[in-house]
Amino acid sequence: MKILVVDDSKLARLFLIKTLKELEPTAAILEAENGLIAVELFKAEKPSAVFLDLTMPVMDGYEALKEIIKIDPNAQVVIVSADIQAQAQSTVLESGAKMMIPKPINSEKMLSILQQLSI
Repeated sequence: MKILVVDDSKLARLFLIKTLKELEPTAAILEAENGLIAVELFKAEKPSAVFLDLTMPVMDGYEALKEIIKIDPNAQVVIVSADIQAQAQSTVLESGAKMMIPKPINSEKMLSILQQLSI
């Protein structure tokens, strides 16, 4: 299983990867620090799931989500963001994200996410 973790904060990526590795130790984890790199990696690697931040330089998560869904309308994209406003949530869900989860994600929450994605 390949999982793409996208966040401009290296610390946020490391925390998310650590949590993922606790539950999916054999998963291949790909990293991107902005949406543009994420879209290119998604095209090349076809990951099973994408954990995507919204606020990033170069290309934000909203635009990256739209591009990823254009590539694969069934992409398993989970938005992981500090922006928990209802408007942000409705926008990303309407754009094709499977769910939106506030930062940070602990092991219990990650297990629930992975079960819901059934990857």
